[in-house]
Amino acid sequence: MRVRLLSFGALRGALPEGGTWRELPAGGSVETLLLELQVEGVFTEAALRSVAIAVNHEYADRTRTLCDGDEVAILPPVSGGTHDGAHNKVELVRERIDPERIVRELKAGSDGAVCVFDGIVRDNSRGRETLHLDYEAYEEMALRQMLALREQAIAQFGVREVAIVHRLGRLYVGETSVLIAVASAHRAAAFEACRWLIDTLKTTVPIWKREQFADGAVWADGEPFPENLPGANR
Repeated sequence: MRVRLLSFGALRGALPEGGTWRELPAGGSVETLLLELQVEGVFTEAALRSVAIAVNHEYADRTRTLCDGDEVAILPPVSGGTHDGAHNKVELVRERIDPERIVRELKAGSDGAVCVFDGIVRDNSRGRETLHLDYEAYEEMALRQMLALREQAIAQFGVREVAIVHRLGRLYVGETSVLIAVASAHRAAAFEACRWLIDTLKTTVPIWKREQFADGAVWADGEPFPENLPGANR
């Protein structure tokens, strides 16, 4: 059988641009595939130690049996289309994010509070001068994860509505990289949901950033995947 293999962020260069197809024996698992890649030297054992695996845009355990035509994505720790109805509140965009417009369109008469997290590009990181950031995503999966976070926040915290917008491509100092807005009747729920959303997004949604400094560039180290995430190595 054949499976399509993709990698992202700091691991992107290990595979051809756009991914590659690989032959596997029938009944092969994710673990079988990873061992083959390690033996062949495509990825080192150290590189695979902290990754998570997605199969067909969903996180998957390494014991999962693969099928012909499956898409397997190798995801290093994360950094960090058009939808109708409620889904237009969740977007990946390449143009500048307009926080004021998003908040204005989110508000309703029943709201007593709107809590906003506006993540912006700062001019330094770990003592180095930042020139710009480049964001990339496993886009279809990232959107699914962001939509799921919106739905979970509404159910878990009892807020009325959530907007999550993340920018991709090149961003310069002062520009918004991610905007999360939570509308609720009460401020406590809005604060709690907003904090939970950005913290969870940063560890589970497959988006990565490359930091360009005055003296070089690196892929940002992501935070470890959550303990309960399927397919994440411990």
